[in-house]
Amino acid sequence: MAPNISIAAMNEISDHIWPKSANRNNDGALVISGLDVREISHKYPTPLFILDETDLINRVQKYMKSFSKASHGNKLTKETKIFYASKAFTSSLFIKLIVNEGMGVDVATEGELRVALAGGCKPENIVFHGNNKSLEELAFAIEKKVGLFAVDSFFEIARLAQIANEKGVKPNVLVRVTAGIEAHTHEFVATAHEDQKFGFSLAAGDADEAVRRVVKDENLQLAGLHSHIGSQIFDNKGFEIAATRLAELALRITKEHNVQIEMLNLGGGMGIAYIDSDAPLAIEQMSSELVDIVYKLFTTNGLAMPQLAFEPGRAIVGPSMITLYTVGTTKKIELENGDKRTYVAVDGGMSDNIRTALYGAQYSVTLASRLSKAEPMLSRIVGKHCESGDIIVKDCYLPEDLVPGDLVAVAATGAYNRSMSSQYNLVTRPGVVSINNKKITEILRKETYEDVFITDPGL
Repeated sequence: MAPNISIAAMNEISDHIWPKSANRNNDGALVISGLDVREISHKYPTPLFILDETDLINRVQKYMKSFSKASHGNKLTKETKIFYASKAFTSSLFIKLIVNEGMGVDVATEGELRVALAGGCKPENIVFHGNNKSLEELAFAIEKKVGLFAVDSFFEIARLAQIANEKGVKPNVLVRVTAGIEAHTHEFVATAHEDQKFGFSLAAGDADEAVRRVVKDENLQLAGLHSHIGSQIFDNKGFEIAATRLAELALRITKEHNVQIEMLNLGGGMGIAYIDSDAPLAIEQMSSELVDIVYKLFTTNGLAMPQLAFEPGRAIVGPSMITLYTVGTTKKIELENGDKRTYVAVDGGMSDNIRTALYGAQYSVTLASRLSKAEPMLSRIVGKHCESGDIIVKDCYLPEDLVPGDLVAVAATGAYNRSMSSQYNLVTRPGVVSINNKKITEILRKETYEDVFITDPGL
């Protein structure tokens, strides 16, 4: 079967998918922020995550400016808050970059909270999520004066109230609401339908009861409502339904308790392009439409417009980072229909990208160390782990002259790749470097075997 891709298309570095600074130099090698990836790999071994710092900052600024403009357009008295969802990727130096641009941080564990604080995020600009926060985590967060707690269960409301009473403080609470929406995404990352672990069900009346308990507890302060409908979402339809249902809840709260909702947090989930056919909504359009939707819902129901908040993670860091691998072996396999596929094994795998195995995620890949004019061959990028499902890119085209030692790069790996990495087969997790106008900063160093074995007394 002839390949359905041209040589030119195979070598293309599209800014629809790759970081904005990514291009090829005169040697045909991939360049990130002016630096040849071959040079980077000489200093920092592969597999390696490479962050385009300028691309990241531009995305942060675009989110901040777009929602600010939308807020002013509707004459909102309070600026929309943007909390970066640190589960996508976090490190203290990374957090410092986005906090310097005015972003808050969304955390889900004590570990993420510690990194956010170490990165310079002010506690009042942190929202603490999680469906099973421990007493120790809640106590630590209260001690650090975290600004918002997104409560997720009746047990948590009681725990938080108990600790607040003991500490003599009154934490601000967002009630996380399950709005009953099936977001158009993978079932594992859709988070607003009824049959899942997050939030209080609207349909069952649990959300109303959670609000009652928070309002009546003298140790807690109801700050608002939270909803997160899923991840990798390309349009505003799900957000509109969620906002409508939360506006109805806000109206009931006002009538029953004479309490105004101060903040409406609609979560994140804005999608990015992993392959050419992905078409995420431009943030300028998404922000304008979302603010308009909420403004009309609240004002037409006679409700005061709450402060809006959103929690993008993937959309901030995902496109700004790539993964660089070294090819170890190649192996041609004849398929049942007579076609051939080349398995390209690299020095990483599911330990640094579990998303393909977990979600069936798709990625774009290119030969990064040189430009080839060889014909495209049907390829599958696989890792070095003892799993047949250890696949990074299931179907792609790479040049027929690909050989061991070549570098290949996978685009849009900033979100959930390093943060979900593992030491499976006792490998060391990759390092992360940031590139800014040819300057390299090590954000996370590559693990050593000493790191891997530090918890094993026998070693």
